[in-house]
Amino acid sequence: MGCPNTCSFCNQRAISHTASAPTAEQVSVILKNTVFSHGNTEIAFFGGSFTAIERDYMLSLLEAAQPYIQNGKASGIRISTRPDKINEEILDILKKYHVTAIELGAQSMDDEVLSANERGHSANDVRSASELIRKNGFELGLQMMTGLYRSTVEKDRQTAYEIVGLRPDTVRIYPTVILKNTRLGELFQNGEYVPYSFEECAELCAELLELFEKNNIRVIKLGLHASETVESDMLGGFYHQAFREICEGIIFSKKIAAEISQSGKITVFTAQNAVSKAAGHKGCNKKYFAEKGIYIKFKPDKNISGRNILIQKDE
Repeated sequence: MGCPNTCSFCNQRAISHTASAPTAEQVSVILKNTVFSHGNTEIAFFGGSFTAIERDYMLSLLEAAQPYIQNGKASGIRISTRPDKINEEILDILKKYHVTAIELGAQSMDDEVLSANERGHSANDVRSASELIRKNGFELGLQMMTGLYRSTVEKDRQTAYEIVGLRPDTVRIYPTVILKNTRLGELFQNGEYVPYSFEECAELCAELLELFEKNNIRVIKLGLHASETVESDMLGGFYHQAFREICEGIIFSKKIAAEISQSGKITVFTAQNAVSKAAGHKGCNKKYFAEKGIYIKFKPDKNISGRNILIQKDE
């Protein structure tokens, strides 16, 4: 709802698992039946362009959430919207209703890619809206897509570099999923759109994950949410329930390879919560190095954090 046009890749029914938007009354029922973690829960309105929906309807949804902000069960409201549907008047309204975080669907910072995918806004709209959001004290989130029609790996990298320059608090990276009943699906089926290989996409997303993290930008989502609807409507592209884990495994693989100079048996120590990621999805890193004559045991070390590793050569 609220979108003035349909983007080439969009089948929102499949992505959001629903065919109709909730009423304010339904929002109240959902929140009434929600178990809140006091002070750490946000109420989020996602799935369309929130600030572009009919104004009275938008206000009714925000009103339905207010009791849970006022009693402290929720810390604030998070919304997603289009970059060209942000202005000072809208931001004043959102402040009044305790919206604390605004995510913009940037998707690309390349105007040719935006136009080819029928986004209906420019890269400059993203820049202007991001500046307004930050200036008004909201948490800024930016969403980007990799592998769009008419994009390239280098254009996707450039989008990521530009996003870093906009200094968002959070980022979501969505590798393009090609869905039925979309313009992109038609382009894919007639051969006009050829997506990246899965390996190329995963390598790129692993690189972007590191880039954002090195710039203190939290990547709060990497890949579409798990969904049977997406799986059934998918024609191609990059959807995997463990996509982030795959990308993190690639990062670990490169770290290990950079520190190993010869074959043999080694132990790789890493953070306790990172052992399975270091071993790779379904142990793929372990298998990869074994094929090269390097036999690895992965063990946790309480003194190691993040994706840091310590390698010990075994006898």
